[in-house]
Amino acid sequence: MSDDNRTSISASEAYESALESPRPSTDREASPVDDAASVHTATLGNPSGRALGTDSNPDEKSGHVKNASEITETALLTEGPSRSDDSPRDSSYNDPKDPEMATQRVESQLAGMSVDGVAVDPENYQGPFKTYKRRWLGILSMALLNIANSWGWLTFAAISPYCADFYNLSSESPINWLSIVILFAYLVSSPFVWTVLIKKGTKWALIVCGILSIIGNWIRYGGTRANNFGAVMFGQILIGFAQPFALSAPAFYTDIWFTSRSRISANAIASLANPLGGAIAQLVGPAVVTKADELPTFILITAIVSTVCALTALVVPQKPPTPACPSSMIPKHSPMESLKQLAKKPQYWALWAMFGIYVGFFNAFSSFTAQIMMPYGYSSDEAGYAGAALILAGIVCCAITSPIIDRLHHQLYVMYALVPSVAALYIGVIFMSKEDRDLAPPYVVCALLGALSFTLLPIFLEWCGEQFSSIDPAVTSSLLWMGGQLLGAIFIIVMNALKYNDDQGDPPGNMRRALIFEAIIACVGILPLWAVRKNTNNTRIDMDR
Repeated sequence: MSDDNRTSISASEAYESALESPRPSTDREASPVDDAASVHTATLGNPSGRALGTDSNPDEKSGHVKNASEITETALLTEGPSRSDDSPRDSSYNDPKDPEMATQRVESQLAGMSVDGVAVDPENYQGPFKTYKRRWLGILSMALLNIANSWGWLTFAAISPYCADFYNLSSESPINWLSIVILFAYLVSSPFVWTVLIKKGTKWALIVCGILSIIGNWIRYGGTRANNFGAVMFGQILIGFAQPFALSAPAFYTDIWFTSRSRISANAIASLANPLGGAIAQLVGPAVVTKADELPTFILITAIVSTVCALTALVVPQKPPTPACPSSMIPKHSPMESLKQLAKKPQYWALWAMFGIYVGFFNAFSSFTAQIMMPYGYSSDEAGYAGAALILAGIVCCAITSPIIDRLHHQLYVMYALVPSVAALYIGVIFMSKEDRDLAPPYVVCALLGALSFTLLPIFLEWCGEQFSSIDPAVTSSLLWMGGQLLGAIFIIVMNALKYNDDQGDPPGNMRRALIFEAIIACVGILPLWAVRKNTNNTRIDMDR
């Protein structure tokens, strides 16, 4: 307690109170360009004068809120506070660069701020900030659950002829819908993810994901043993309900547990496990199922793997004892207030369009790789190797680039370079298949497309967190993934409709029209970059420096 009997709150007390209660909405109107100006400010008063604050908006004309670095710089370069004539005269008092006086001026400007409604005394707010090794258990669990869910999504994709035969279906169209229905089920359950993540935390979101995944996979196995296609479809729907609880969680989890120097890498590990699971399904499926009667064995293996992955949710830590960094304490809007704020932010919807287009086309392209190549005489194995190049090159490239971008923090510039490059590669997809069965073009195009797409995905997610830091990442990331799943489902349906019939086209059954459609929309996806060109400030990164 200070001399004037003010109540002070330690870092751990403020942080515990902020995490244990639901995140309330902030009262101020958000900036029309950057949401950082609407966030309540957490402060850090210490002998060095370090302070926490909100990020600023360079285009803001009024109501400008300075961030910590701006306030500190201003305090160091301006004259000290006014004093009366009878104030004690000290040689350091009038020194504008005196650290002690700078600290007082910073605390004066930040006084009265709060963390999630909990008043914080700047003079006594001392930290500490610490990262914990056990935070990686959460990343591991999210990665395994995303692998399992994606495996469940594409279980039947590479073995559709055997599946149609086993379930006594007249065509493979119902088998294709086993994959498509998961994308639509994802959209249904996504809004519930916000509530679970924000009110209960990542651990409970992953537990819900695990329960739905276990039930869905074992229902599929029971339906397969009973030769009941309806039960299999119901199991697929449950897996679709489970998927967003793991896929939307990484951005929320890394915001709390990780610093600005590792969030992209952690997000990449957890999120990019999703396409890895799909690749595993398309490699393991054909190896296990060589005839229709072997399908139940593959479904059983999938159910066992999913059950083991789901159990890892039990070891996920709920919350860190102390905050990882200053930016992990930024108060967040409630889900409904977050939606209201996002509705007024064209920059977010520009990002949503880019994310949805390129994630959607990646899903569609990976689903159609065999149908794109085989009409030109490539074998199913050669098409499978192209799909493997798509995934493996992406994983390797992302493993190299993510730590580098985590250190340099040039997300927007990387987006400027990669978005047009990915669009150009979709043009290249039109011409990659040759009737002379030259393997180099498809393998090179697939490898480059995977490398750039995998690198771009976590950058999209983390750039969103930087620009809209007071809007809960449970909402922003979930909406982005909903866009990717929705557009992916639409693209798959449209591209399948544009495919030539087996007795049409040159060569018969080719997907040239579908690939032209894909390239045109991918090029249109470059345009939203113009809307985000001024969003160069990084709220959380600046706060953590």
